[in-house]
Amino acid sequence: MIYDSARWTATLAGRRVLITGAARGIGAALAARLHERGARVALAGLEPDLLAPVAAGCGDAPWWTCDVTDRARVRTVVDEAARALGGLDVVVANAGVAAQMPVIGGDPAVLEQSLRVNVLGAHNTLSAAGPHISHRRGYALTVASLAAAVHLPLLGAYSASKAAAEALGDTLRIELRPWGAKAGVAYFAELDTDMTSRGFGTEAAAALAQGARGAMVSRVAPLKTGIDALERGIARRSRRIVAPWWVAGALPARAALQPVLDRVLQPGLRRALEIARDEHAALTTPQADRAL
Repeated sequence: MIYDSARWTATLAGRRVLITGAARGIGAALAARLHERGARVALAGLEPDLLAPVAAGCGDAPWWTCDVTDRARVRTVVDEAARALGGLDVVVANAGVAAQMPVIGGDPAVLEQSLRVNVLGAHNTLSAAGPHISHRRGYALTVASLAAAVHLPLLGAYSASKAAAEALGDTLRIELRPWGAKAGVAYFAELDTDMTSRGFGTEAAAALAQGARGAMVSRVAPLKTGIDALERGIARRSRRIVAPWWVAGALPARAALQPVLDRVLQPGLRRALEIARDEHAALTTPQADRAL
């Protein structure tokens, strides 16, 4: 596909957008891209020392420190963002965490916090923003993952939370139709972000990859690949946004792809699980007032 930045600039100019998880990674890069295209952005995240320079680079965009698991705080931030921008056209529920966790012998706190952030946090964001984007130009985007559809060992907590986020996004799409608003879900394979480097930078993940002779779901793709896809998808108010391109084929093929991955990953799996049960892998983003 030929990338036509002028086309997306014309479509996105003036769009009022709130992005959660905007301090780093996808959120920060998306904020910069949408600002470059003429959108007016508002940012929310956990790390003020990182959020402030992102906002400064987006024309001194308004920003708030916000733990998306705090429902009252999310509602306050969403309402303040709508006031600051004069309304909302787009909300991007991007805040998320990940950490490896074997189902047997893994730390259940990883699952609990993954569900709090990736599911309840997404719900808090979408629910609070819903009244603001319930108009004919409105659009809500839930950032899920290919892990919502295709499941890998060690990532049960992340996959479960992203599958639930996918379900929320799909349900919201149906519920917004009476108002003319739209909703979408984004599915990414591994992009070059902090989350990927931290999440896959463990001894257990290395053992799993070595046992499979490198035959994992994908290689890490440049972050720009995901941001290009997000720019197009937000401009179009798409129901599905994917990156890299091949994820579009993996989604409908999930039932056939899963047993293939199950077999491919077996050689190093036992060793990887043994390592993971003793390896305390921190969540990919430091959490507010959390031990993880």
